[in-house]
Amino acid sequence: MAKKNGRPLAEINYAQLDKLCAIQCTGEECAAFLGIDYDTLQRAIKRDKKSSFTEYYAQKSASGKISLRRRQFQAAEDGNSTMLVWLGKQWLGQSDKQEASSEQATQSLNISFDVRESVSNVKVTNAKP
Repeated sequence: MAKKNGRPLAEINYAQLDKLCAIQCTGEECAAFLGIDYDTLQRAIKRDKKSSFTEYYAQKSASGKISLRRRQFQAAEDGNSTMLVWLGKQWLGQSDKQEASSEQATQSLNISFDVRESVSNVKVTNAKP
């Protein structure tokens, strides 16, 4: 049998990787934490998990999003008004918009002066539509 040359295959600590994905670390950040190159991480996942990093990450990062959502709802239920407002804006379409009245929106300003007179004689009036 022929002897294999080259580096040994990278061993990935999948428990650590899963936690990194859960807190939404990027692939590059995960690889750096594990002390390997991002390409090596991708190849190892393909070899060990029979999936791409993108698929693996989507599955593992979902648990972190669920945990965060659970904590947000708990904070809102506990009376955190900032979280209540934020969740209302994000998920219920609520907003802080204040609309100007039609009177304010249509008001204009007229400036008139005689160019032969000095600037001190400039007359400014509010015009009514």
